[in-house]
Amino acid sequence: MAGNDLGGLLGGLLGGGGQSGSGGGAGGILGSLIGALAGGAGGGAGVGGNGSNPLGGLIDMLTRSGLADQAQSWVGTGRNQPVSGPQIAEALPGDALRKVAADAGVSEEEAADRIAQVLPQAVDKLTPNGSVPQGSLEDIIRQQQL
Repeated sequence: MAGNDLGGLLGGLLGGGGQSGSGGGAGGILGSLIGALAGGAGGGAGVGGNGSNPLGGLIDMLTRSGLADQAQSWVGTGRNQPVSGPQIAEALPGDALRKVAADAGVSEEEAADRIAQVLPQAVDKLTPNGSVPQGSLEDIIRQQQL
């Protein structure tokens, strides 16, 4: 899957998500993150354990990193709990955050801040029934774009 295609799908899901430079919009930054975590960074350390749907792996990684309450609030049907850029930076593998920052043309701190702003909404929209759906991430995104 091309990161640009995934970024476009995520951007559409998030309502366009404020583009601010090449690859720097909400969709682009999340597309880059998913790509990095799915194996584009760190070799076998990616979160692609759910086949072509790394969403469940991302939730598991955040849960193991001390963000269980936040991640579960995004998946669940209640109010989304916020997360900070420093929390995201601590939870993500450093190589993934470096790749996202380089792709977006921003510092790692800025990349973490942007991810913290858009990730809760993206996970919430991708899990409308309170659980992580099955299937490829592209299929899940397309299903949510009514």
